[in-house]
Amino acid sequence: MGERRYFGTDGIRGRANSHPMTPEVALRVGLAAGRLFMSSDDRRHVAVIGKDTRLSGYMIEPALVAGFASAGMDVLTFGPLPTPGVAMMTRSMRADIGVMISASHNAFLDNGIKLFGPDGYKLSDAVELKIESMMDQRLDEGLAAPDRLGRVKRIDDSQARYIEIAKASFPKKLSLQGLRIAVDCANGAGYKVAPTTLYELGAEVFPVGVEPNGLNINANCGSTYPQTLAKAVRTHGAHIGIALDGDADRVIICDEKGQVVDGDQIMAMVALDWARRGLLVGGGVVATVMSNLGLERALNAAGLTLERTQVGDRYVMERMRAGGFNLGGEQSGHIILHDHATTGDGLLSALQVLAVLVESGRPMSELARQFDTVPQILENVRFTSGKPLQDAGVKAAIADAEGRLSGQGRLLVRPSGTEKLIRVMAEGDDAALVRAVVDDVVAAVKAAG
Repeated sequence: MGERRYFGTDGIRGRANSHPMTPEVALRVGLAAGRLFMSSDDRRHVAVIGKDTRLSGYMIEPALVAGFASAGMDVLTFGPLPTPGVAMMTRSMRADIGVMISASHNAFLDNGIKLFGPDGYKLSDAVELKIESMMDQRLDEGLAAPDRLGRVKRIDDSQARYIEIAKASFPKKLSLQGLRIAVDCANGAGYKVAPTTLYELGAEVFPVGVEPNGLNINANCGSTYPQTLAKAVRTHGAHIGIALDGDADRVIICDEKGQVVDGDQIMAMVALDWARRGLLVGGGVVATVMSNLGLERALNAAGLTLERTQVGDRYVMERMRAGGFNLGGEQSGHIILHDHATTGDGLLSALQVLAVLVESGRPMSELARQFDTVPQILENVRFTSGKPLQDAGVKAAIADAEGRLSGQGRLLVRPSGTEKLIRVMAEGDDAALVRAVVDDVVAAVKAAG
């Protein structure tokens, strides 16, 4: 695979107004993607663009629009809309390409550009590399004739359309009547759609993180700072708490006591419920190498499998599509419900948890313990030079650690995709052994690099 200059594991991302998150790069993305997706037929071609609530969205969006329009593509802008909503609209409005402007759970200083194909899925590595190769062409190449320029229109009902799709994913025979729900929207893309959806399904809603000002997205709120949600749950005596991240593609749940429930427990809850109801397809769940061993054991005990992929929701999605699975996700709360969405969706995932909660009649704190987590330790080790994982001492330490954990745990050592870090993760039933194994491998990596 070619060397990536712009695209990382999840689109293009960086500090706003410095490379690569500049108006010029956004313009080049619009031009390149516009030219690539303009096929030879005569119909009008369409790009759709959504964004979260970052101040820099006002700068990135017009640059993208100019790029698409100058390539001859019409553009429909949605304003603030969750990432999965943009993916859905790309497909349902028969657009040629969809764009989400967001840096997900990062602070407002960053922004990013994610692209979706006409089928609503994230673009493949090959297509991203093709766009990259076209981005450095001259800005006056391949432009549309004056009478073939794109038109641009704001779509005002995109949020309403997404709300209806979300409501339709909730089981028809159930209602949220009588439930008190705290929801933290991270001052991000879900700040209107999430509370509205929950309210229209019958819940009493206590929203926080719903006053975006361009600078407060993910600031001491949302799925990466669950303390705010836990406090809201206790203050309002809520039955459950739901926290989204900045672009609303991931979710973390709090039970009625304010205790955090991660993506692994959510996947177990939904998988076991769907399996009982005959809704689980593929005979199991797809998760990443980071998911807890306890999840794997809980699924195995119910006759289900856990397939693991490398870290990143796009790799989970690829394995789900290849193997015909309809449920997958990450420990961080990216849950993919393939019957309803083409990418992680925090609100839809929360609705599936709510369906289990309503139907069981049990408190969330009971449902949240689908399995006992196995002690898991993750340490990040910085290195300055070379490739520590190819060092003989590191290889020996890893082999020794794997031998000691054999049959009662697992070890994972991998480089970070974005920084000079080696991530060392071990888990097993014996917490002291797990600690010792991680310490030994970390020491070897430090000695090597």
